[in-house]
Amino acid sequence: MREKVVFGLAAAAALLLAYNLYHIFLVLPDEAMQGPIYRIIFFHVPAAITGMLGYLVALVLSVLYLSSGNFRYDSLAASVVEVSVVFSVLNIVTGSIWARIIWGIWWTWDYRLTSALVCVLIFSGYLMLRRAIDEPTQRARLSAALSIFGCIDVVIVWKSIEWFRTQHPGPVLSIRTGGGNIDPAMEHMLYLNFVAILMIATALVLVRTRQEGVAREIDSLRRLANAL
Repeated sequence: MREKVVFGLAAAAALLLAYNLYHIFLVLPDEAMQGPIYRIIFFHVPAAITGMLGYLVALVLSVLYLSSGNFRYDSLAASVVEVSVVFSVLNIVTGSIWARIIWGIWWTWDYRLTSALVCVLIFSGYLMLRRAIDEPTQRARLSAALSIFGCIDVVIVWKSIEWFRTQHPGPVLSIRTGGGNIDPAMEHMLYLNFVAILMIATALVLVRTRQEGVAREIDSLRRLANAL
C-alpha cells in the first residue's frame, strides 16, 4: 500500500510539475523589473516553505515521541527533517543565484539569509547527532529536544522580513500581506508549483520513513544477537 501511495504521489507530482514548467517558462511573461530571472521564485519560495513546514511537522512528531515513547514518531521526524534540510539548501542555493543577478552578490549577511543558514546548520546538526549516538532511546530524546529548539529559528526565519528591513525584499504574497505585490497569474502559478514540490517532498518522506523503519529493525536484531 505504501509503495502505491509513493508511486501515485510521484506520478501526480511529475504531471503537475510538467504543467507548471510549461506555464512558467513558455506562458508567463518576463517580470518588468527583473526580467526572466524572476522565474526562480517559483522554486525558491516553495522550497523555503516546504522546508519550514517540514521542521514544524518534525516539531509535532518530536513532541509526540517524548509524550508516548513510540519510536515510529522518531523515525518519521528524522525522515521529515532530512527531506526538509534538502529543500532548505535548495532555497539558499536558488536565492544565491537570484541575488547574484539582482544584487550583484552571491551572499550577504542579511537577517533572513543568515537565519535561514543557521536553520540549515541546526537541522544538519540534528542529522549528525543521530549518526553519532547508537543507543536508540538516548538518540531519539536528544534528537527530539534539538528539533524543538531548532524550530525557534524557524519562526525567526519566517518573521525576519517583517521584523527587519534589510537587503531581502519584504512579503509579496497575498497570503502574507492581504493584498499582494505580485501579479495574480504569477502568484497562482507559484502556489501550484508549491503543491508539486510538497508532493515530491511527501513522497521522499515516505521512502525515508520506510528506510528508517528497516534500519531500526536491523539495529534491534543486531542488539538481540549481541545479547545472546
